[in-house]
Amino acid sequence: MSRLVIDQIPVLTDNYVYLAHDPDSGATAAIDPAVAPPVLERLDAKGWRLTHILNTHHHNDHVGGNLALKQATGAQIVGHRKDSARIPGIDIEVADGDSFLLGTAAAMVMEVSGHTIGHIAFWFPASHALFCGDTLFALGCGRLFEGSGEQMWGSLKKFRPLPDDTLVYCAHEYTEANARFARTVERHNQDLTDRIAEIKELRQHHKPTVPSTLGIERKTNPFLRADVESVKAGVGLPPEADPAQVFTEIRRRKDVF
Repeated sequence: MSRLVIDQIPVLTDNYVYLAHDPDSGATAAIDPAVAPPVLERLDAKGWRLTHILNTHHHNDHVGGNLALKQATGAQIVGHRKDSARIPGIDIEVADGDSFLLGTAAAMVMEVSGHTIGHIAFWFPASHALFCGDTLFALGCGRLFEGSGEQMWGSLKKFRPLPDDTLVYCAHEYTEANARFARTVERHNQDLTDRIAEIKELRQHHKPTVPSTLGIERKTNPFLRADVESVKAGVGLPPEADPAQVFTEIRRRKDVF
């Protein structure tokens, strides 16, 4: 089984669409295609044939290109069965714990609701690749449009046991803004300080900060660290505070930051 070849396509203002290509079978998926034309152009440049579209959730900046891509390529669209009424053109319905094969590459489907209900992530262990949509960002997480803080904290905890070298392919370039907020929560986190310097260097050269790795996120992302005493103290809560309560307070502060 070969590792996926992953290509990153910046679209709109700050979105990323990913192409995941299995060289053994030729199968290729577009993950969260906001728009179709840049995806079709990149497929043509690569000489790849689109076979699947993987949607993490129903927001238009993740599914806006579904129907045009399906019409142009015949690709099958994959999404959560809870979201089937909201994902245009869905063909294959999956749920938490399901396995999905992209050619010879196997993904585990993880339900990670909170940003929306029916949000999923695709974890390809052989490729060390996590396509997490808007649940987890580099140094951040998605807003709670449909779920609760407790629900989102439970979803983020599902990611934490994954290996340190897991590549976090989130769907937006929000890292600079997320870093400014993270600094207000953990001012004395040296890993975060070092990371902020790296982020500034990358963005000054117009380079993406995504993908991140899960090992880095566990050390620096306040939303993944709601059970850490320094994070609790950073938002004015005691050491015994429930992590879901801490997460909710972090999210509240970020919403008004």
